Amino acid sequence: MKSKLFDSEGVDLATWKEQLEQTGEVADLAGFVSRMKAMNLPNCVFVDNTASERPIPYYEEIFRANISIVTCNKIANSGSYQQYRLLKETARQYGVDFFYETNVGAGLPIVRVLRDLMLSGDRIVRIEAILSGTISYIFNNFKEGVSFHDVVKHAQQLGYTEPDPRDDLKGTDFMRKMLILARDAGHPLEPTEVQLGAILPDACLQAAAVDDFYRELKAEDGYFDALNTKAAEQGKVLRYIGKLENGQVSIALEMVDSSHPFFALSGSDNIISFTTERYKERPLVVKGPGAGAEVTAAGVFADLVNVGA
Repeated sequence: MKSKLFDSEGVDLATWKEQLEQTGEVADLAGFVSRMKAMNLPNCVFVDNTASERPIPYYEEIFRANISIVTCNKIANSGSYQQYRLLKETARQYGVDFFYETNVGAGLPIVRVLRDLMLSGDRIVRIEAILSGTISYIFNNFKEGVSFHDVVKHAQQLGYTEPDPRDDLKGTDFMRKMLILARDAGHPLEPTEVQLGAILPDACLQAAAVDDFYRELKAEDGYFDALNTKAAEQGKVLRYIGKLENGQVSIALEMVDSSHPFFALSGSDNIISFTTERYKERPLVVKGPGAGAEVTAAGVFADLVNVGA
């Protein structure tokens, strides 16, 4: 945040950029929160569209000022369980909203569906999910005759991966999403309790730089080809799947056949399957784009509208 603009009468969306340049103030987060509280506007909402730790220490203070929060920043909900509970309880105590639908599946209604299932008295038996658009794209395009190295390289060229693809392939972001779902389902888990299975061999993870990583990944073509061949011989495909069952979260590379709802996944779609007491024979499935600026912005806007509603 480089500059900030306040206007109690409202900011004109047609000229906001000019207003910010001409009358904007030097931005600082503490000053922003202080000014927001001092203005004491009705129906005020703090929107955190960052992926930074810096706004998180202000959340409790914001709730105590009777201000709701809408955020796509998953750090607050995937840190310590104590922090997660504090924020939830503070928002409830002060009668404000804490909406974070985009923490898990961008614009997909995943957090909301889980909340509604719980509120209606249903019991979660199992959750299975693919919640990484990047990893989804990579394994959906890792087919016979194509090397894993080339698929990852192409995904990076398309802008699907972080500058260092290992940041995606380590599964850490996926882990945070599964942890949030587990907590919302009533399980007091810490990040260290999630069983996170590896996709990459150690040599790839330990490479000094991105170019070195790609060299190691190329050297492991045989390893990945063998996995792909084994799956194909059994009529299966490779999927990196997160599971919540019996209060435990695990994420691992699996082989699934055509009877599994994740078999026919395509592109960079996310998918989640809720098996509950009501949806036991046929799980409730939510599927669609789980990444991207447009769908994330739509999800944040939907949360903002829900605060007003």
